[in-house]
Order: sequence, then structure tokens, then C-alpha cells
Amino acid sequence: MKMFSVSHKTAFVVDHCPYMAESSRQQVECDVLTKSRAQGVIPLAPVSKSLWTCAVECSMEYCRILYDVYPTNKLVNYIVSDSEFHILNSWRQEDQSTHELMAALAAVGPPNPREDPECCSILHGLVAAVESLCKITELQHEKRTALMDTAERVANRGRIICLTNAKSDTHVRMLEDCIQETILEQNKLAAGSDRLMAIQQCELVLVHIYPQGEDTLVSDRPKKEISPLLTSEVHSVRAGRHLATKLNILVQQHFDLASTTITNIPMKEEQHANTSANYDVELLHHRDAHLEFFKSGDLHMAGSTSRDSGLKETVTLKWCTPRTNSIELHYCTGAYRISPTDVNSRPSSCLTNFLLNGNFNLNGSLPAERAKAQLERHTRYWPMIISQTTIFNMQAVVPLANLIVKETLTEEDVLTCQKTVYNLVDMERKNDPLPISTVGSRGKGPKRDEQYRIMWNELETLVKTHAGATDRHQRVLDCIVACRSKPPEEEERKKRGRKREDKEDRTEKNGSKDTDDKSWQDSDRLKGMLDKEEQESEVIKDSPDSPEPLNKKPRLSTDEVQPPERAKGPVSLLSLWTNRIAAANSRKHQEFAGRINSVNNKAELYQHLKDENGMEVHENGKASR
Repeated sequence: MKMFSVSHKTAFVVDHCPYMAESSRQQVECDVLTKSRAQGVIPLAPVSKSLWTCAVECSMEYCRILYDVYPTNKLVNYIVSDSEFHILNSWRQEDQSTHELMAALAAVGPPNPREDPECCSILHGLVAAVESLCKITELQHEKRTALMDTAERVANRGRIICLTNAKSDTHVRMLEDCIQETILEQNKLAAGSDRLMAIQQCELVLVHIYPQGEDTLVSDRPKKEISPLLTSEVHSVRAGRHLATKLNILVQQHFDLASTTITNIPMKEEQHANTSANYDVELLHHRDAHLEFFKSGDLHMAGSTSRDSGLKETVTLKWCTPRTNSIELHYCTGAYRISPTDVNSRPSSCLTNFLLNGNFNLNGSLPAERAKAQLERHTRYWPMIISQTTIFNMQAVVPLANLIVKETLTEEDVLTCQKTVYNLVDMERKNDPLPISTVGSRGKGPKRDEQYRIMWNELETLVKTHAGATDRHQRVLDCIVACRSKPPEEEERKKRGRKREDKEDRTEKNGSKDTDDKSWQDSDRLKGMLDKEEQESEVIKDSPDSPEPLNKKPRLSTDEVQPPERAKGPVSLLSLWTNRIAAANSRKHQEFAGRINSVNNKAELYQHLKDENGMEVHENGKASR
């Protein structure tokens, strides 16, 4: 039963009886004394507003502040009461605006002072207000439909604000009793109807308006429980600025608002453009905006005293020149809608225009929703690891990636994106390398043609996620698709390039293996040739008819010319060729005996001398025992 609060529905009942046409006796000067006024010109006489005019202006300010801070789900039903009731709008969201209400009030017009007072009563409007609170709003209907069988859990609460000129305290009690009886009657009707809801709680705020200079006939009374269904409070207020202050305080109490005053705002004077003065502007907003101030202890409170409203507290913020350096800016802890207290004053107008022009990141419509929408656009295509993407590592793609996430694109933005695509096409034609990640892959990674295919796929996926936003986003996607569609001759050229790259890669990959195989093949072929020559020579030697040649040379053993064993690893072509030349030369001349009998590549001299005399010979030729 706590789903809807009392502030969900507010019924304004404004008295339109003849006595509301009485003057408020608060004079408004229409002619200000200036030095430029000619001599003898009589100034205009001051005027005063009626009680009706004061009530309408103050109630409209109440609604304006409410709509500024709560654009949805806080509804107002405006009712005018004279000889009958006049409902100026409904609970529908499209009827919730000050423009609609002001147009309806203009059609109603001011009260007729010559109308019979006995036929007019504020009771007509109060009864209509109770009946209106029993009607189901769009939001209540959605909740009831969602709950289905437990629809009775949807609470129906509301508030009635009555602006009238009461006769006495007894008159006020009579009005309260009438409202109580009407609530009971309407609850009985709602029990058997699907189009009505019974009232669980109703708050009556009765504001007694009387002219300035007169004594009030109605006493102030704090909130009092008339019955479990009805509470009532009475405020006796003089018309004019006092009534405006009272409703300003009431709207803060009813909707949990707080006040912030920005002080020392420098503004140029209208009449003296070369001079400036400091002004203060009061803003209303939700009370949660002050939570961080209370936590930090930096809260500075100021107060203004009024005879009718007592002390009004506000948080003061001193104006400082906006900083363009992000380092000097404070962190944002929240975004709240604001509404100026005096919307028609020049300082409020200048500050509002300053904010709406984009100098501050405040006062926009639904800032939290806009921030969420922007975050959603920026993360539609979001690689979790930056090394697993190509386009976000390419400086050439930065202009397109920054523009495509915008909510709307200009013609200049579209041209920039198209230029970026053409630059990528030129890079592919030049076969420029791309920052493809090789993490988790063996070798050098994908081939150049595969790299560009990956890049185009990523780019097209990124733009596709935003193509449905506007027609200009779609034009960027069309440009990418068109550039990816290559002519047949381009495809044939790319195919030839792929074959050449495959061949080079196979050659590079299998280079060492082919070299080893070729080395062993040459070694085996050389060994076969040597074996064949040795067999032929043995056949000739063993033949009885073939005499021994005089210049026969001692042959080197086969082991001396055979390549190393396979276990020793591959043999270079130079070694094979050297061994073959050495083997061929060994058969052409008598090998030097000293080289054959050498020790450590050094031949011994005078070997026979040692054998004959038993003497050792040194390198210098001297012998020793």
C-alpha cells in the first residue's frame, strides 16, 4: 500500500466567487519617476491586484516549480469553483503544463462581482476534487494491470490545496466535514467499480486569503487528523507577496525540495553597460542534492525572515568564474533538475540562459537519461581487450570512431567519415601493415590480405551498430560497403598476391628442412659415385691382363672422403664439394709421405737417423742422447 505517495495527485481548488474580485490592497507602481520625464506630466496611479489574481499567480508558480523539478509522475488537477465547478485539465500527462492551465484560466476570466454570492460556494470545487482523486491515473492503471489479482495493493492517496476567502473557523470546520462525507461516499462507489479507486489517504491544505490592512477571521492550524482518511491544516495569509512566499514554502514541503542561493553573480547593468553589479539567484531542487554537503560538513546556511513564513533556510554558493581547465573542476556527484524561485527576474533569466547555452553541464532535460544513452552508444561495440582489436589501435580510424558514436551527424561529419574510409582503401592498395595482434598465435600472424579482411569486418560491425540512428549514419555504412566491393581485376590481383605470399611463406618456413634434405641427397649421390669408382678400380686391379700402372697413387680410404655420420648433423655444400675435390686430386699424384705420417700436422725429419744411431732429433736439427 506504499506504492503511491500523497504527492502523486494534487488537486488545486481556487475560489471564483464574487468576493474574490476584491482588491488585495497591495499597490503596484506602473510609473517610475525618472529624470527624463517632462515637466508637468502627471504620473500614472498605482494599481492593485484582486484576490483572484493573486491566487491564480501563486498557484501557477506552484505548478511551474513542480513541473520543472518533476516533469512526470507528479500530477495536478486544476478546478475552479463558483456557482458550479470547472475542471480545467485531467490527470493525463499531456495536460500537465502551465501553458494549458493558463489558456484555460484565460477562458474562465475573472470573477463577476455582481453575481449572487448565495449561489456561489467553494464546496462545489471541493466535492469535484474528491471525485477527481478517485479517478485512476495512467501510472496507477499500469501498476494495477501488472499486479493483476493483487490490484488492491496499489494505494490511492492525494492532496487538495484550496485557495479561498473563508468566513470563520466554523466555516473551515464545515468544509472539512463536507470533504470527509464526500470521501466516504466516493469510496463506496469505488468499491463496486473498475474505473474508480478508493481513497486511502487525503491531505487538505486550506489557504485563507485576505486583503492587506485587514485582520484575519481564520486562525492558523497545524496538520490535524480529522479521520483515518483525512488530515487538514489551515494557513491564514495576506494576499500579494506574502501569499507567494507561503506557496513557495508549501511546494518545498510537499515535494521534498530544498533551496540553494548563488551569490555574487557579476552582471552588467541594463542602463549602464560599462558597469556591473553582483546579484543573488535562488534555485529550488530536490533535497538529495544537499546530501554530499551534509556529509562533508561544508554546508553554509543562510536565512531570510518573513513575518508570515518565519525563517526560510537556503544553502549559499559563491559564484566563481567557470574554469576551462578540467584539472581545476570539481567532480560531479549527482545531477538534479532546478527551478528558479523568481523566474521573471533579470538575474534569474541571465543565469538560466547562461546554463542553457551549454556553459555548465546542468539544467538539461533528464540528464541521467541522456548520460545513460550516451554510454550505451559508446559501448555498443566494445572489445574487452584492446589487443584483440585492430581498428581501435589504428590512428587512421580515430576520426570515424569518434564521430560515428554521436547521436546526430552533420554533413561535415559524414564527409570526414567517408574520407577516413578512402584513406583505408588507399592503405590497402599500398599494402601497408596493420597493427594485428599476434597474442596466442604462432609465427607472424595472419597474412596481409587476411589482416585487411579483419579490419574491414571490425569497421563494418562498428558502423552497423549505429547505422539505424539517422540517415547520415547509414550513408557512412553505405560508403564502407561500396569500398569493400572490389572489381574483378582487383580480386584477381589480390588472389595472385595471396599465392605469391603462400609460396614465400612455405619457402621461408621449410627453408632449413629443404636445405637439410638436399645436403643429404648430395652426400648420398657423392657416396654412390665414389663407391662406383672404387668397384671399377678393383675390377681393373684384379684383372690378370691389366698391368699395374707406374704412377699408381695410394688411394685414400673411403672413410676419409665420406660425409660425416647423420648423427653429426647436416653437412654444407662447401664441405661436400671440398671432399669431392680432395678425393679427385688424391688420384692424380703421389701423396707426400710426410703428410701421411705427420703428427699434429707436423712431419718428422731425419726419421732414419733416430733408428740408426738411437738419437732424438729436435726441430733445430741437433741430436741428443
